[in-house]
Amino acid sequence: MISLTNLTPKMKDNKFYPEESPRFAQAIESLKGHRVAVLGHQRPDGDCIGSTVAVVRLLKSLGIEAIGLNRDATPSTLEAFVGDTPMALAAGFTSDGHIAVSVDCADYKRVGDRLNELFPEVALNVDHHISNKLYGAENLVIATACATAEILAGFCLDNGYEIDAVTAQALYVGIATDTGQFRFPSTTPDTFEIARRLCQCGAQPALAAYELYECESFSKIKLLQNFLDSLTLEFGGRVCVGLIENGVYEATGATIDDSEGLVDYARAIAGVDIGVMIEDRAGALKGSLRAKDPKFRVDQVAKLFGGGGHACAAGLNVEDSSIKAFYPQLMAAIGEHLKTID
Repeated sequence: MISLTNLTPKMKDNKFYPEESPRFAQAIESLKGHRVAVLGHQRPDGDCIGSTVAVVRLLKSLGIEAIGLNRDATPSTLEAFVGDTPMALAAGFTSDGHIAVSVDCADYKRVGDRLNELFPEVALNVDHHISNKLYGAENLVIATACATAEILAGFCLDNGYEIDAVTAQALYVGIATDTGQFRFPSTTPDTFEIARRLCQCGAQPALAAYELYECESFSKIKLLQNFLDSLTLEFGGRVCVGLIENGVYEATGATIDDSEGLVDYARAIAGVDIGVMIEDRAGALKGSLRAKDPKFRVDQVAKLFGGGGHACAAGLNVEDSSIKAFYPQLMAAIGEHLKTID
């Protein structure tokens, strides 16, 4: 039985992050007088884009010149949440004296080679991944938070920063997407309280849901059909694996961005503890792991292959391989991992 006290936000002194928020304010103050580039991980998702937009807009509201940078373009499903926020692609950018701030990026290598070269140092690293490598001069990493957007929203609310409607919507989207629409175990009373306050600042949940989940392309639905046809159960039905073979994107007319969220279908099957998706893009493999319970620590499996992430959501990349060669390696690793839990 759930106690009503467990449904109360765990704020201290009316602050979401009483220890970290002052450090964030000091870090922001140190950026005044500088030009700032806000970096996010490649293949950005809702939390990455929402966090990038929020930090850029916060800095600009404080008179600090800022721009959001990413190796990859903003996915079409997230373009509506950028507004008039300055954003650019890494390929055509020159550092020109900018200082780097990173958001939602556990490993600095994940911003991509171009941004690694342009910005060998990071002034501020804000993230919620348990596997974060603490690569910044200042690291504000809160692994218990459901999303980097939740952390940033808490910082803004704690410090009394102005949150305009575009920023509120971007932060809400970051939280909504990383919690699976508030369904994942990382969702807490604080999550709902922060979301409520973002709504007071102009976030619109219905509009966010429409843009995110009711504007799918026909090509993505065809990709989903192909993915569902590939599903296989392993380890007595405890693990479900879906594949996107090389050439499927071209055959369906879908894009890489269209694979976002497909792995959740593998996890959603009754009796499945871990859902897996393996993509093959001309020998460059991407693996996505999703668990229903934090005890399965899929980040530890991903780490074996140079990846990382969260206890319930992690990813990995393998170069110069094939699904045929990698599949048994990954299954062997998952099998050994399950033995340590049972």
